[in-house]
Amino acid sequence: MSVFTGWRAALRIARRDALRSKGRSALVVAMIALPVLGVTAADVTYRSSTPTAAEKLTATMGSADAVFSSAGMGPVPVEQLPDLRTYGSPPGAPQPDSAPKPVDVRSAFPEGSRYITEQSVPATVTTRHGIANIEIVELRTSDPAVRGKLDLVEGTYPAGKDEVVATEHFLESTGLRIGSRTTLSGPEQTYTITGSVELHSELGASKLYADPGAVLAPWTAAAARDDKIVPPNPGDTKWLVQGAPGAGITWSDVLAANKKGVLVLSRQVALDPPPDSEVPMAARAGMGFPDGSAELSAAVVTVVAMAVLEVVLLAGPAFAVGARRSRRQLGLVGTCGGDRSQVRAVVLAGGVVLGGFGAVSGVVAGLGLTVLFRPLIEGWTENRFGELEIRPWELLAIAVIGLVTGILAALAPAIVAGRQSVLESLTGRRGTRRSSRVLPAVGCVAMAGGIAVAVIGGTTGNTNLVAGGSVVAELGVLACIPVIVGFLGRLGSRLPLSPRMALRDAARNRGRTAPAVAAVMAAVAGTVAIATYTASVMAEHEYDHIPMLTPGTAALVGSQPTEGDQLPLARAAVERNLAVSGGRADFGRVWAGSDCSVYYEEEDGCGTLEMVKPTGKGHSCPLQGPGARKLAEGLSAGAHKKLMGSPACVDEYIQAYSFDSGIAKIVVGDASVLTSYVKLDDPEAARALADGTPVLLNPAYAENGQVTLKSVHTYNERDTENRKLHPGTARTTTDRIKVYVAPGKYAATPGIRMILPKKTADRLGLHTQDYGSIYTVTHTPTDAEQQALQAAFAQAGDAAFLQTEQGAESRDEDVILLILALFAGVVTLGAAAITTGLAKADAEADLTTLSAVGAPPGVRRSLSGFQCLVVALTGVLLGTVAGIVPAVSLRLIDLREAMAAMRKEPMDSAYTPIVLPWETIGLLALVVPVLAGLLAAAFAGSRLKLARRAG
Repeated sequence: MSVFTGWRAALRIARRDALRSKGRSALVVAMIALPVLGVTAADVTYRSSTPTAAEKLTATMGSADAVFSSAGMGPVPVEQLPDLRTYGSPPGAPQPDSAPKPVDVRSAFPEGSRYITEQSVPATVTTRHGIANIEIVELRTSDPAVRGKLDLVEGTYPAGKDEVVATEHFLESTGLRIGSRTTLSGPEQTYTITGSVELHSELGASKLYADPGAVLAPWTAAAARDDKIVPPNPGDTKWLVQGAPGAGITWSDVLAANKKGVLVLSRQVALDPPPDSEVPMAARAGMGFPDGSAELSAAVVTVVAMAVLEVVLLAGPAFAVGARRSRRQLGLVGTCGGDRSQVRAVVLAGGVVLGGFGAVSGVVAGLGLTVLFRPLIEGWTENRFGELEIRPWELLAIAVIGLVTGILAALAPAIVAGRQSVLESLTGRRGTRRSSRVLPAVGCVAMAGGIAVAVIGGTTGNTNLVAGGSVVAELGVLACIPVIVGFLGRLGSRLPLSPRMALRDAARNRGRTAPAVAAVMAAVAGTVAIATYTASVMAEHEYDHIPMLTPGTAALVGSQPTEGDQLPLARAAVERNLAVSGGRADFGRVWAGSDCSVYYEEEDGCGTLEMVKPTGKGHSCPLQGPGARKLAEGLSAGAHKKLMGSPACVDEYIQAYSFDSGIAKIVVGDASVLTSYVKLDDPEAARALADGTPVLLNPAYAENGQVTLKSVHTYNERDTENRKLHPGTARTTTDRIKVYVAPGKYAATPGIRMILPKKTADRLGLHTQDYGSIYTVTHTPTDAEQQALQAAFAQAGDAAFLQTEQGAESRDEDVILLILALFAGVVTLGAAAITTGLAKADAEADLTTLSAVGAPPGVRRSLSGFQCLVVALTGVLLGTVAGIVPAVSLRLIDLREAMAAMRKEPMDSAYTPIVLPWETIGLLALVVPVLAGLLAAAFAGSRLKLARRAG
């Protein structure tokens, strides 16, 4: 019999066997199709969502040939690269003036060109909720040259000076719609929204588009007539240029424009750049840019390899069970003259049939899901796909990988089936085989060596060693799983019937249980590794985050001298429009000399007010000044964190990022500021303020219970009122005042070093003014609340603004952790379900015996549930331990880099924590295994039809 004839027979037998065992075949096809589906969807999504060079140019210039702009250096020669990644002055060129002359950009256009202009300006417009700060762009959106950059979604393009179109995000956030009218604050010009547009590369943009001359010209004219109107501050003008028909914008056109101080991004040049010898900047400097293709290829290979490993581990036991259930058929092949290679071919043919079907169905399903979820993906990325890019050769390669995966999964069962004697196959006896004693020993050595290599890689900063050591350690754990599963069988001697049988069944059938546990472990290990690293980075960011305000508060701050009832109106607006809880704490500002924050004068002649920090231990930060670098070199990350959090050092960096309470960070207030903002509920501190004693929040400024306050009383010529009150030459006063010193933990209060009673400020000859209020809010203001509040502020004279604390940005990391947990949970449930299904198919004879001897019907359900629970829980616990190794090693690399940065700049934080994601681990270790067990028990039948047990 020829090889072709033998394989044709084997394939026919495999096809019939797959149709005969539809449930087992469906499990194998599903496990092969799922990774193929995921890789196919990822490939098509990546190719479609990643803009090509041509699509990026279209998003920038529409259908025009080029974008011309001034280099900002005046009419002097410039140099640029063809794709405008960088530009500069040529060697020997004169340095541009501090105020360069304007450049006549239009003189650089090639003959026969046509153009349209694009210019944007920040503006404030009315909305349904109030007013909002947005960007208005003057661009003739109806011009064909704009197509591709911006397209109309609904309505019509502007047809007059009082019409605009809006992006969809602007309409959603402001509550407006097509036909609504919005007014530009300042010139009070009203526009009608005639349509909604979409920027393909900026779906989340909030902009208005008007024809050229519809916004800037009337705004400038209104500002010229009324000095109360602030003139517009537009950005640089861009020219979208279309060259002469059939000519485009060539490299010679670009060089000619560069000689006039004009930069050009040409579609023709960027897509087909000239050789470096014709590019002066590249020829002289040898410009080179890193190529990330190697890193991307390595990442793709790693992901594909992990997917193949998962499928082999999960589908392999299915083929093994199928081979055992077909052993009589395989024995008959042997009795008819078939040799061991032909028996192996029958089992391998099952991998070909099921792998091929799974690969094809996975590719088809991946394409269908990508098309189905395309709008959702575009919303996440805020970027429209171009064409749905399908690369047949890549999809064919993915399908081939799925086919090869099926064959690999059937390889080990085929080898085992080929070794069985014909007698064992015909009688159905499995025989007895001893477990390998060498493999666990090798696994333990590999695990210990891998951990050591990963830790060495972390301490030396070698990511390759980290990756290699982590993989070796995980493979070592994989080698030990059969022994671990065998040990589980000894733990059930004192357990009830169902868990005892589940543990013994898992130990007796290690060839089925161990791969499933390994698959769960591999998925959970990757998830725990990434989740641990992400949680650690989040904790580091949270520590490094410098808050502007204390949590749960918002600050209303005066932006200019208030007249009459402007600040009370602003306070009423906050209380009316925000979710304010509790009372209000008003505070004032204090200064000496002239109020230069109002007149915007130079510091000379304005006066100063500062708190003088004593020198010596406990007052001066050791991380500043001589010896700081040497001290930092000997500090651990924990010691550095503790020192940075001390009162002597915390004020050196945190106050620079807090809300605006004045240069000296001294506010005038009473006990309400303590309770609502500082969160200091201390009756003695409240009594001190009532008695006129300031409350000092940072003990580093105190010495013997006193603070030194240095005031320079100088008045500029415009400050006539205070010059009359305080005539004479400038004077400097230094006052030592008794203070109430708060505990050191309040030194990090953003924006405030000391709270000064007003009567004490008056006694010291300082100036005070009502400056703002602190509110306790239930949530960060929404877009609608911000717009309503901004409108109320405008009606109150724009005398104040609101500052809120956003907190450390961690929403992206939270989403990543959730996705990882869901992924690992799905794999765990799938692996446990497959193993339970195989155990059920493999143990029908044992279940029949249970029913025959009178076991209650519920035993069948509980046994299936505990079988599923054993696989899921064992895999999750081993995966958690294996996943911590690479995460810890990578954090050691981060610690090494942070320590190096701290030695260069002693004030830089070296805090590099290792935080375990207990929520993710708890979800995987508790919820998922229990859920898997309950689902297995629920779907397992409690009744079994009795049949005569063979053998």
